[in-house]
Amino acid sequence: MADTSPYAASAGRSRGRRFAEDPPQGRNEFQRDRDRIIHSTAFRRLEYKTQVFVNHEGDLYRTRLTHSLEVAQIARAVARGLRLDEDLTEAIALAHDLGHTPFGHAGQDALHACMRGHGGFEHNLQSLRVVDLLETRYAAFDGLNLTFETREGVLKHCSAANARKLGELGERFLRKRQPSLEAQLANLADEIAYNNHDIDDGLRSGLLALEQLREVRAFARHLTDVEARYPGLTDRRLIHETIRRMIDALITDLAHTSAGNIRRSGVKSLEEVRRAPALVQFSTETAAEQQELKQFLRRNLYQHFLVARMANKARRIVTELFGALRGDIRMLPPQHRTAAERDSPERAIADYIAGMTDRYAIREHRRLFAVEIT
Repeated sequence: MADTSPYAASAGRSRGRRFAEDPPQGRNEFQRDRDRIIHSTAFRRLEYKTQVFVNHEGDLYRTRLTHSLEVAQIARAVARGLRLDEDLTEAIALAHDLGHTPFGHAGQDALHACMRGHGGFEHNLQSLRVVDLLETRYAAFDGLNLTFETREGVLKHCSAANARKLGELGERFLRKRQPSLEAQLANLADEIAYNNHDIDDGLRSGLLALEQLREVRAFARHLTDVEARYPGLTDRRLIHETIRRMIDALITDLAHTSAGNIRRSGVKSLEEVRRAPALVQFSTETAAEQQELKQFLRRNLYQHFLVARMANKARRIVTELFGALRGDIRMLPPQHRTAAERDSPERAIADYIAGMTDRYAIREHRRLFAVEIT
């Protein structure tokens, strides 16, 4: 990796781990974090967790796993140009969705409603809970024992009430400070990835039409260029060429705008980055186009009647699973039942459901609610 800038995070100057460990051999601390994330159970389960389409609906749509890989690729590319720490950026990108429920945002909303009065449910906090507590792989500690910097990047949002419970990790939310530039970058790489692959999946599924997207500036500009350069190009190639140009333009804009922000800010250390306003940003024009694109996707894809039908089923599955397990915690697997008896039954049930894949949640619902005895 190229030399990093003075304002980048540094594995050699990390704030460390919650539990002391011997230094890694042949890799640095952030590389160790990345490797632990990739080998975690929660990361493997992302293969069968949805983005927009439920996992069993088709093999060609994005999952949380493919999404996380796309985010990591985009984030690492920009990090290299900005001379940030690529390994930390990659670790944050790979871990950012570890706490997501089955069925995407529909599952999260349902679980949050179930947990009302019991602390609620938020997938950023759940991702932190996964890496701090729920992974059970190591003899000396629960969780993955990641560095402070990776854990900070995983926690993108946090209420003041929850921040007060998190000690050093929650301080930046209470003091209105920024995370590292690596964390800021992973957040916007996430936005680039999901906006563009939701367009691709929406077109592939037939829920979006190319003609609709001609009205969206961020897409139409690149579509026109591709059609002019490659007359008669077939649909799939036409879509791919357009989307890859969109992604390239967004990456270029993000890198250029952020570099200018950093230069003008005069920051010379990570601590100065924390005291500055957010520096990793799109240009004003691109941010406006991205907002327009988000609104288009919300109206035409996320609120499409077929997606709404599946989301309604997903909410019912999660809600009914929670209710049944809360009614009799003996139906929980041993590890989660022990946690329910020791701590909060509601939180243990939420942990169990949040860890499910789409297809496992569907099977569990069938097992608990099917009429026949199996």
